[in-house]
Amino acid sequence: MQKVTAIIPTFNEAHNIEAAIQSVEWADEIIVVDSYSTDNTVEIAKEKGARILQREYEHSASQKNWTIPQAQYEWIFLLDADERVDEKLKDEIQNILKQKSEPHAAFWIKRRNFFMGSEIKYSGWQGDKVIRLFKRDNCRYENKSVHAEVICDGSVGTLNNKLVHYTFKDIFHYLEKWDRYTTMSGTDRANRGEKPTLFHFLIKPAFRFFQDYFLKLGVLDGLTGFILCTLSSMSVFMRYLKVRQFNQDARK
Repeated sequence: MQKVTAIIPTFNEAHNIEAAIQSVEWADEIIVVDSYSTDNTVEIAKEKGARILQREYEHSASQKNWTIPQAQYEWIFLLDADERVDEKLKDEIQNILKQKSEPHAAFWIKRRNFFMGSEIKYSGWQGDKVIRLFKRDNCRYENKSVHAEVICDGSVGTLNNKLVHYTFKDIFHYLEKWDRYTTMSGTDRANRGEKPTLFHFLIKPAFRFFQDYFLKLGVLDGLTGFILCTLSSMSVFMRYLKVRQFNQDARK
């Protein structure tokens, strides 16, 4: 079987890190790349036998791209601390690693997402997938602050089984991450020269809610779906509000 390195980026993930590491204990090497957590994330990871790297956080893609070349093995499995690999996904990955030659250099993996204690099956999340299994020397993340995807030199396959993704531990965690992500997204857009208008503040948020709640069937996710679609719409508004603020600051 070909060997694989699991990489887990962390910052203050003491509530998640033990379960995350346990779900990839089948990997031949586990690296936790930590952004100088102030809780006991690192101590727990060390106890679980992970190799610890620490680096100041710039953004997610930068952190991952810095870590990937330091992996000992050719195959990489990238896991966020709030994700879990179940037995079916583990078996599928191991079956791929048993093959002497693999036609793909990377694999898409779909996710089962949980929010506020409920599995979200619609609300725009039903198509959620990420590249998480890939060859170290063929792949890098886009240089973007948010929602960076893997750029692959080679073909990309798709696995049948899904990652389990516990998106936020509570609404306060969501709002904290929401603030950080809208800031990073707003920074990217301001740097590209975007100038928000009434269209961005009124039409785009309204359409986001309509799209996620009605067209993408968020209504079928019940009250949790309504809350999620509302928050997603608000995030669009906040993103462009921050773009406007960054543009104003740049003119001072």
